[in-house]
Amino acid sequence: MIRNADLKIRYIIIGALVIFSALAIYPLNKKINLGLDLKGGMYVLLRADTSSVPAAQVNDAMNGAIEKVRTRIDSFGVKETSIQIQGDNSILVQLPGVVDREIITKLREVGKLEFNLVEEDKEKFEAAVKGSVPAGYELKDYKGAILIRKGASLVGADLAQSSVGFDQYGTPNVRLQFTAEGAKKFAKVTEENVGKQLAIILDGKVMSAPAIREAIMSGQAEITGDFTLDESRTIVSVLNSGALPVPLVVEEERTVGPLLGSDSITKGINACLLGAALVFIFMLAYYFMGGVVADICLVFNILFTLAALNILKATLTLPGIAGMILALGMAVDANVLIFERIRDELTANKPLGAAIKNSFDRTFLTIFDSNLTTIIAAAFLFIFGTGPIRGFATTLILGILISMFTAIFVGKTIFATMLKGGLKKMPMLQFFPASKIDFLKPRYICLVFSTIVIAVSMYGFLSKGEAVYSIDFKGGQVLEYKLTPAPAIEDVRKILLDAGFSGLTIQDFKDVKGGINIKSKEDIADKTEEVLKKNYKEVVRLRVDKVGPTVGALLKTKALWAIILSLIGILTYVFIRFKHFDFALAGVIALLHDVLIALGFCALFGYEVDLLIVTALLTIAGYSINDTIVIYDRIREIAPRMHKASTYQILNQALNNTFSRTIITSLTVFFVTLAMYLLGGQALKGFSFVLLVGFISGVYSTIYVASALVLVFRGAKA
Repeated sequence: MIRNADLKIRYIIIGALVIFSALAIYPLNKKINLGLDLKGGMYVLLRADTSSVPAAQVNDAMNGAIEKVRTRIDSFGVKETSIQIQGDNSILVQLPGVVDREIITKLREVGKLEFNLVEEDKEKFEAAVKGSVPAGYELKDYKGAILIRKGASLVGADLAQSSVGFDQYGTPNVRLQFTAEGAKKFAKVTEENVGKQLAIILDGKVMSAPAIREAIMSGQAEITGDFTLDESRTIVSVLNSGALPVPLVVEEERTVGPLLGSDSITKGINACLLGAALVFIFMLAYYFMGGVVADICLVFNILFTLAALNILKATLTLPGIAGMILALGMAVDANVLIFERIRDELTANKPLGAAIKNSFDRTFLTIFDSNLTTIIAAAFLFIFGTGPIRGFATTLILGILISMFTAIFVGKTIFATMLKGGLKKMPMLQFFPASKIDFLKPRYICLVFSTIVIAVSMYGFLSKGEAVYSIDFKGGQVLEYKLTPAPAIEDVRKILLDAGFSGLTIQDFKDVKGGINIKSKEDIADKTEEVLKKNYKEVVRLRVDKVGPTVGALLKTKALWAIILSLIGILTYVFIRFKHFDFALAGVIALLHDVLIALGFCALFGYEVDLLIVTALLTIAGYSINDTIVIYDRIREIAPRMHKASTYQILNQALNNTFSRTIITSLTVFFVTLAMYLLGGQALKGFSFVLLVGFISGVYSTIYVASALVLVFRGAKA
């Protein structure tokens, strides 16, 4: 099967990879970079309003804005911050381990500083108070009201630096040092207006309005007022970071508290362990020695995937863990294809060595084709996804690529070693003996049934209108808190209603005792938290998600393009590989069948469509065509031997030949997805539910839709 010299080289390669991977991930808790959804932190997307900036200066303005944002974040002492331009006019800020929403407020402050003279004419002031503000003036709120002359005497650019100081009584103030040009302006203003008040205005708010007692020629001054130490530090932070070149608007915010992050890790690991255990036990029980080989390959698969994540500096997110779990179930597919082909070869009375060799040779293209289609779908997820969704796509792609290596290269090496060690037999269970079912006889009934199910599913989806979408696609805010003592939802609803809130959706958050989930179209986080703290002993912020309408529309467009381009990509690849457009079209219609049914069931069972659901739909698309391609490959193989048979007979034979593999593979993927559904927590509940529906539908459509459509397209009869 493999020459001794080649076998030794394989041992060296595998051994080197194992040692290298083990070193790469040790110690695991320090080597794997966890996403914000697992360790807590903030993800903020800021959109820059560049409408007033000349086109030639937009790039400079964006770079300047990034530097100002970085300076402001640094003033809070946040470490490991990630700040980068996204698109043409957006800035993505990621703050690991930080859940202070005050930072967001400071990030978007323009930091506009002005020094304006206060008008002392009583008649003008009284007219302004009565509503008739004289031209060239504006009325400001400061210890009542003051009338300010428009046209700043000095601006923020005239300021060199500021610092926190204290007066003789220990009261905090802000000390200012003007630039050389600013000092000249300040000297002129103070010299010409001794005895008058000079209002110091920050972002349109009067911070102080001290009287000018004498001309100040030194270029140094103090802002005094009833400031706390924190207020003084905040003012200094904004002033020193300077004015933003462009105003910033918070378009998207994802804040995850450390409690929810650690809970997500626990649930993700538990789901992963249960899924892995179910797959390991099933493979051992069903394939015996083959199961031992498969399980060794799965261990290597997990080890190599974790090492690859570390080497690529990829971030492991909660959806990323889901991707690893799913890849684990899909990894078995290659092993099942190989083992079932070994069974076929042994049934044909081939020696075990020849059976194993033929199996690896004949399943290679099938494994390659079926996995590549899933990678195509995952690739579009990576291209169009953001944050955690990219994490899912990354781990799924890595898992699939590595599973091909472990199943084919490592698996073949282990079998060769066993054969040299004296392996003579390879017993296996067979729940599904060689079948002779006429799968295609009820094809028209099945196609009508599928049409009805799709129609009902789409009615359930479309009838809900915008309500079916989460804030990811329609904008809004989701808040999750842990309240102590654990509240009754009706009590929380009444408290918030009495506080003046309206249009809220309030539900239990079942992952945490005392958890509540609040949804709103507006940004209500700060006020909500303030009200809850007055009514409950302890309020712990678990999560704050905010998506602006602009980003929501963009995400919806990206999701639609991801689905459309995935379908086109899969259609193109299947056509190229099998040279028959009707085969490719039938396969794509079958996977679209699965996607639409999964989407409809998602709506019918009350799950909102969010980015994770779209991720699940694309995964279903990749997996569904994966199953169909296995049948197409078998058709391509047996057609030359059955040249006198009809298309109907060839399709039926291919379906019977692959039926056992279809069921076994679907069971393993079902196991790991069920583990996610049961243990993955609320964050993965809708995702795993949609996958379960899609995978069940996929088994049905592979047999009763794709093959039936090929017959319909060709006008073939029994």
